[in-house]
Amino acid sequence: MGDNLTYEAELNGLIKEYLRFAAFEETVTIFDKECKNKGKTISKAPVSAGQHFKTLHIQKDLFEAFDDGNRKAFFKLWEQHISPHVRENDQVLQKLEFNLHVHFAIYPLKNAGGKLGKDDVEERTSHFKTYLETRGAALSQTTEFLPYYALPFVPNPTIHPSFKELFQDSWTLDLKLKMQKFLSASLKMPRVPRLLSIFKEDGQEYKELVHQLQQRLTETEQKAATYMRRYSKIQEDYHNLIGVTAELVDSLEATVNGKMVTPEYLQSVCVRLFSKQMRQSMAQSIDFTRPGTDVYIKSPYNSEGSASSMLRASIVPSTNSIDVPLLASLDYEKLKNDLVCGNDRLKALLLQALRWRLTQSQPGEQRDTVLQAYVTNDLLECHRKKQKSLINLLNSKSEIVRQYAARLINGFASLSHGRTYLAQNMVLLKILEETLETEEEDSITRENVLGALQKLSLRRKLQSAMIKDDIIFWLIRVLEDSDSLSDYTLEYSVALLMNLCLRTQGKRKCVEDGKRVLKVLSDLLGHDNYEIRPYVNGALYSILAIPSLREEARAMGMEEILQCFIKEGNTEMNRQLEFIIKQLNSEERLESDSDDEEEDDDEVGAVFLLEIGYSLKNSDSVSKCILLK
Repeated sequence: MGDNLTYEAELNGLIKEYLRFAAFEETVTIFDKECKNKGKTISKAPVSAGQHFKTLHIQKDLFEAFDDGNRKAFFKLWEQHISPHVRENDQVLQKLEFNLHVHFAIYPLKNAGGKLGKDDVEERTSHFKTYLETRGAALSQTTEFLPYYALPFVPNPTIHPSFKELFQDSWTLDLKLKMQKFLSASLKMPRVPRLLSIFKEDGQEYKELVHQLQQRLTETEQKAATYMRRYSKIQEDYHNLIGVTAELVDSLEATVNGKMVTPEYLQSVCVRLFSKQMRQSMAQSIDFTRPGTDVYIKSPYNSEGSASSMLRASIVPSTNSIDVPLLASLDYEKLKNDLVCGNDRLKALLLQALRWRLTQSQPGEQRDTVLQAYVTNDLLECHRKKQKSLINLLNSKSEIVRQYAARLINGFASLSHGRTYLAQNMVLLKILEETLETEEEDSITRENVLGALQKLSLRRKLQSAMIKDDIIFWLIRVLEDSDSLSDYTLEYSVALLMNLCLRTQGKRKCVEDGKRVLKVLSDLLGHDNYEIRPYVNGALYSILAIPSLREEARAMGMEEILQCFIKEGNTEMNRQLEFIIKQLNSEERLESDSDDEEEDDDEVGAVFLLEIGYSLKNSDSVSKCILLK
């Protein structure tokens, strides 16, 4: 009960403060009277010690700037803390402000012994002229101030009779007292009542935040549900595979001991391996008693109708035709106009809707149709030399707009046809590279830009441009502090680095700071995130084709470092490390880079494509790679 009374008193205080601010004087009187009659208390508007200290601090800064003649600092504080409405309508304040401009204009002349020189005097005079022609023009008809309009044009105002008073200490002291009196009254006035502040801050900002969080929650729940279904299916297949493997081992043992494996038994094993949709047709169509069912042992290319060919067919995604409705067409001209000229909220909503239209469409004809419509209507203006849309969106002051623009571009880059479209304009690459440099560390925007660049690096032309623009050294700089990076940033950074190092140009770029590159890659070998290990191995294997980098690696004991990571039980990883050591100890010279230009537009990249997040899971790229096997 006591807490309720406390809150009630504070709430009454908030109401009274707002009514007084809004000039409801009669309402305030009635409100006070009713509260008194009902025994309700009204808390006074608190003037906290912090607020009082802040007021004193502002006054102190203003007076220091006044005494030091620091015009810029003074008027910056003045404009921050004095209401524009008061400055425009209060004649007393306008006169005070006029005299303050005079004070700063003649300050160097009154303080000749100070540090201010001739250039400063001219600058102050020029600024005073500008003031007289703009805000000061309102007092040009006032007799009191009329002589001061000639002040900038008098060669030596210190000896001019009309300005003699200005150079006396009493004039400065009087001006200072007027300013102190004004500030004492002005800074005590509440600018915004607490009730209004609560409404603006908690109401508007939190509403927007909740909306964003709800959207993220919905996306996350959808992804989680998809992952759980995939996990359940994988777990089911795993248990089934273990069971079948155990039975096959028993069968092999029996065969060694002279016991025959019957066709019926082989058929039952294959039925368990096939997908449910194919079990019935498989049982009817395959004759396990005829020769050819074991053809896979002899050749990796099986005849049609054999058990092994049917087994391969069982893991191919079903191509059963499903009628997928086509989405309604859009007014792309209006869309592009709103993306350039609309407010930030509209831009963010449009970008999100366009991304969802692409990523949530059904794979196949529907998604292809959506992407083709985007490309045909040049949604991101990649067919134009000037990139208005992308520059405006990725350089927007709104973090949400930048983030959603990066997400949409990342969605485009996840599809082969989308990469073809984005690669048509090299301005896009420059914009993405600049965004990579300017965005905060580990922001969602930077993660999506990095993801887009990693996928675009599959395109040879863009890959060459990234190498030329020193993206390799940006990646090395970021990866030096790998512990502070999110998993997304870490994995995509290392994957992009490896893609660039596959090219001869990229390898030679690493020579420019070889010791640093090798140090970063060797440190990453021991990182807790095992997902990056294949990319690190690929990058090391590639750059060690350069003789000078091999020498640098030997000098830093690279072979001993690699030997430390060779462990039992991880055959594949050990094989990769052994090939890196073999490369390290080889004496081969790097071949010419003519092979770099053989396929100008083909997609090149890493064998170890990332399999995290939506974007790469839906990628249909085919990559050329080195094999560490």
